[in-house]
Amino acid sequence: MQPSQHEDAKYHILHRGEYCFMMLNLYPYNNGHLMIAPYEHIGAFDELDAATTADMTAQAQLAMKAVRQAMRPAGFNMGMNQGKVAGAGFADHIHFHIVPRWNGDTNFMPVIADIKVMPEHLDVVYQKLLQALAEIKSQP
Repeated sequence: MQPSQHEDAKYHILHRGEYCFMMLNLYPYNNGHLMIAPYEHIGAFDELDAATTADMTAQAQLAMKAVRQAMRPAGFNMGMNQGKVAGAGFADHIHFHIVPRWNGDTNFMPVIADIKVMPEHLDVVYQKLLQALAEIKSQP
């Protein structure tokens, strides 16, 4: 995936900032699981410059507002996996995960069958979050 291709709907890119972009996770832990990544390929959080860090943080706040408005989660898990040993799927490109959580959102399927059941299609979640982001951005 190349964010520079500007195929936002195809890649479920929700928002573009000056230094980072926000997108849905294609293999979500929960509905609304999204990521914020810098455009620049950087493998370590402590190597980000101040402007990129500020944009990443501002987008995390914006993402949480949009998910809260569109999906009403009870809470969030947030963080990043830095390095392959820590579980980073893209070890040389850090990204921040935001995972909405609801009471009872885990069930027997991942434990028994190693299957995750998602109640909404990714495209439906994408449209809900785009609408919420548009509403938030239009507020003074």
